[in-house]
Amino acid sequence: MKVRIRISAIIGTICLVASLALTTASADEPAAARQTAQVTLKQVATAKNPTAGAAGPGGKLWVAERAGTVRVLGDKGLGKPVLDISTETTTDGERGLLGIAFDRKYAHFYISFTNLEGTSTVDEFAVRKGKIQPHTRRTVLTQTQPYANHNGGDIKIGPDGYLYIALGDGGSGGDPHGNGQNLGTLLGKLLRIDPRGGKPYAIPADNPFVNTPGAKGEIWSYGLRNPWRFSFDAGTGDLLIGDVGQNDWEEIDWAPASSKGGENYGWGQMEGTHPFRGGTEPAKHVPPVHEYDRSNFGCSVTGGYVYRGKAIPALRGQYVFSDYCDGTIRSLQMRNGKVTAVNDLGVNGGEIISFAQDRNGELYVFTIGGSLSRIDPA
Repeated sequence: MKVRIRISAIIGTICLVASLALTTASADEPAAARQTAQVTLKQVATAKNPTAGAAGPGGKLWVAERAGTVRVLGDKGLGKPVLDISTETTTDGERGLLGIAFDRKYAHFYISFTNLEGTSTVDEFAVRKGKIQPHTRRTVLTQTQPYANHNGGDIKIGPDGYLYIALGDGGSGGDPHGNGQNLGTLLGKLLRIDPRGGKPYAIPADNPFVNTPGAKGEIWSYGLRNPWRFSFDAGTGDLLIGDVGQNDWEEIDWAPASSKGGENYGWGQMEGTHPFRGGTEPAKHVPPVHEYDRSNFGCSVTGGYVYRGKAIPALRGQYVFSDYCDGTIRSLQMRNGKVTAVNDLGVNGGEIISFAQDRNGELYVFTIGGSLSRIDPA
């Protein structure tokens, strides 16, 4: 997640700038989706610096607030916190409660946050009858962070049932420690682990670098700067990663559901498709499926989801995303891993920091100021 430098390195202690964007659409995009959908934003609740959302038990949307609380969206807005770790985290820099996820049976709940020392931490709770069981809490994975920015922090359960964890390159600027291309660190990577397969977790035997000397077996893909938000297409299983750029280019990376992992997305040798500070393109570099420069007010891509809901048929199969500084909601249409169209959906959500997807595939937009809105048909 990327702090908007043009305003300040830290947008006070009350906001956190998103570094993100996931951009891709599905390979099975129907013909009906090849038109610009007409949408509107319907505000459904107000939160305190919301950072992430996840579909939870009973079809409810659970919402993480940066300071450390989790609340559930109901018919009358957000309820009282069902989890509060506010004494265990801080909102300095880009820190805080950054990601939440449920396993496929809603039997376990995962949180991703930075602790008071700034260490990226993923914890697990058992869930019984839709309620978190605090006494079952355990730490699954930790990673120390050399700086207060580029923590990443998004987490998702993949179609394979494993837990995927996005970590930024460690922060500062320009990847000073070379973490993006270093397979000996978890920083600058997308990880894939089995949280229930061992203590504290197991590494899947088919992870791409399990048998590579000196490499961390947890790594699924690498060469990432700050993958603030990523998602899996609920229709195809394709992976979409929004990686925040350094100074010039924002990018969206894509991998098909058939991927065996191991993709190198290029950072810190490349920024998008462009060599970074005289860098050399890696031999097996996987370029982004979409990139955009910052000439039109963009500064930090906010990744979203491929729309799989029913309310907006013309949007189905398109990848919806935005930019923290620009605020315009856009979509990508793709076929066979190639972008065929980039659409402006005609609405601006302001400082969009995250998207969320409910159990029915409908999408929600979160702004740093606190508004939670659903994308509805116009």
